[in-house]
Amino acid sequence: MRPADIFSLSFDALIDRKVRTVLTVLMVVLGSSLVVVLNGLSAGQAEFLASQFSALAANVIYVGSGQHSYHGSSSPASIIINNAVVQKIRTLPNIETVIPEYSGSVQLDSQGETQHVSVTAMDPTQLTVMLPNLQYVNGSTVEPNDRSSALVGDTIANPPGATSPFVVLGQTIKLTDSYTSTSGKSATEVKNYIVSGIMQPSGNTRIDSSIIISLDAGNQLLHKSTKYDQLVVAASSPDDVDAVQQELVEEYGPTLGISTPQSIMAVTQKATSGNAAFTLMVGIIALVVGAVGIVTTLYNSVTERIREIGTMKAIGAQNTDILQLFIVEAALIGIIGASLGLIIGMGAGYILSIFTTTNVQGSGEVHIPPVYIPTDLLKVWALSVTLSLAAGIYPAWKASRLSPMVALRRE
Repeated sequence: MRPADIFSLSFDALIDRKVRTVLTVLMVVLGSSLVVVLNGLSAGQAEFLASQFSALAANVIYVGSGQHSYHGSSSPASIIINNAVVQKIRTLPNIETVIPEYSGSVQLDSQGETQHVSVTAMDPTQLTVMLPNLQYVNGSTVEPNDRSSALVGDTIANPPGATSPFVVLGQTIKLTDSYTSTSGKSATEVKNYIVSGIMQPSGNTRIDSSIIISLDAGNQLLHKSTKYDQLVVAASSPDDVDAVQQELVEEYGPTLGISTPQSIMAVTQKATSGNAAFTLMVGIIALVVGAVGIVTTLYNSVTERIREIGTMKAIGAQNTDILQLFIVEAALIGIIGASLGLIIGMGAGYILSIFTTTNVQGSGEVHIPPVYIPTDLLKVWALSVTLSLAAGIYPAWKASRLSPMVALRRE
């Protein structure tokens, strides 16, 4: 038979069994659309996470004291990070800047109330190195060396659930640090600061819940004796981070602890990829279920059309003609179902993203739109059609092997 005749007979056979055909196509549609939705939402989530982590400054390396020695250990002691270490690191290649920090926990007195907060002492103008998207409330000013001013994180200024701000611009606040003096006695250091700036939510929990003061003010308040708790090392570009990290390891070994946002991003990307693979497997299972539906439909079709097959063979149809007839039916089911599945899946993904939009306190509206990659869509379409064809092979083979004499005697 000519290809056009085979196609016409296959199409007519599907039309004659409208309800069964629609239900079978629907199973393929559901399977392929589910894979499209899951793929799109997974890709959208990955892109959203990448955009969020980009705000962490991918060229930044956080350096602190490394491993600590103990009695009987041959490991080198943790290095003391001082100005000599800072100057040495600044001379390394591919370094843009080095920002030393002091950190501690203090008592904050404001408007007759108190709370314990974290304080970070550094050059306040360098905050944007770590947080490129950092914004301040209107009226804020940032002074690099003002010992009497302080910047306040949003979580401190506007505590969650509070009906009024805990700290406002221009207000004088009191910070009290408890420490142990060189003589071994407990002591306190109390300093007053003017709130010169309030930071808007940055997404960095440490900064959002900290008070930022100048380096000199921190050294005096926290009694650090010019021994830094952490260095923020900015590489010339994100591409230089690995080289800078290697330089630090070669220079200081395990005496320094090193971490980068890139390592966090790598772990997150692996987790996202694993989640995407899992959801894709769920979608493929749905496609396999649809393929089983095709096997059932075509197998029943063979049973119902035994006399028709016998008649076709009696008038000259070959086994290959019958085989092609049922294979084309399976292909049509797959093509129609896969095509509709792509369209419905893409639309469903956008609808789901709209209904799952949430409002996060301090961050505004969070909306993660699906991302559809053309090659992924093509793979889903090809997979759906391939499974449909595979599902039609056995019923088509069974039909082609029917004896015309046996088929014509079948009631």
